[in-house]
Amino acid sequence: MRILYPESGSTDVDAELADYRPYERPFDDRPFVALNMVTSLDGRASVKGRSKELGTKVDSELLIKLRVRFDAVLIGAGTMRAERYGRIVRNPEARERREGLGLTADPLAVIISSDLHLPFDAPLFTEGAGKVLIFTNETEPVTGTATEVETVVIDGPIGIEFVLGHLRKECGVNAVLCEGGPRLCAQLEEVGAIDEFFLTISPMIVGGDAPRILEGRIVGSRTLKLHRLLEYEGELFARYLR
Repeated sequence: MRILYPESGSTDVDAELADYRPYERPFDDRPFVALNMVTSLDGRASVKGRSKELGTKVDSELLIKLRVRFDAVLIGAGTMRAERYGRIVRNPEARERREGLGLTADPLAVIISSDLHLPFDAPLFTEGAGKVLIFTNETEPVTGTATEVETVVIDGPIGIEFVLGHLRKECGVNAVLCEGGPRLCAQLEEVGAIDEFFLTISPMIVGGDAPRILEGRIVGSRTLKLHRLLEYEGELFARYLR
């Protein structure tokens, strides 16, 4: 990988994340929140409904190694249906590194799903590893999964501020990595809860009506500070700070 900003040189994903400790930066009322998304040149967040089709092996490596650094990974129901997640950190050595950092072996998988319309046959639920926490309006408990699943039942709209507050105060989560989808990203931005933004820009033009990386009601605008810009085979990796 080439470093384009703030200096020039060579690097790799391990070097970029060597001193990255987001779990040391929580707020009193919510965790530190980082967003990791990929976009096409024409601003689309997926191809045929899947973000994986946009990124290369380096983008996948960054995603996997970012997960090692966070207490929890947050996704929306649509992202879970489209991507059919498995165990959040699959590599045993990566889980050992997490424990060496003082984190649990597996990050907490957090899903927001008002109606529990989720693919419970996906590996995340059938592999029996880690733990899943679902914020929902449904009062019936989730049963029959090999993986431990806990639900937080909310009467009414599921506000992202409540979700973050619960994760911080009730679950002891210090840092959350959000991987989408676009509406969840917009909810985080609406309440000013994006502290760091890892954005991969794919050299693809997608077209069609695929969503942008943020979709929803956002009041006003905000400028983030570019911290790092890297390049690999035409793919750009930008890191922005709050």
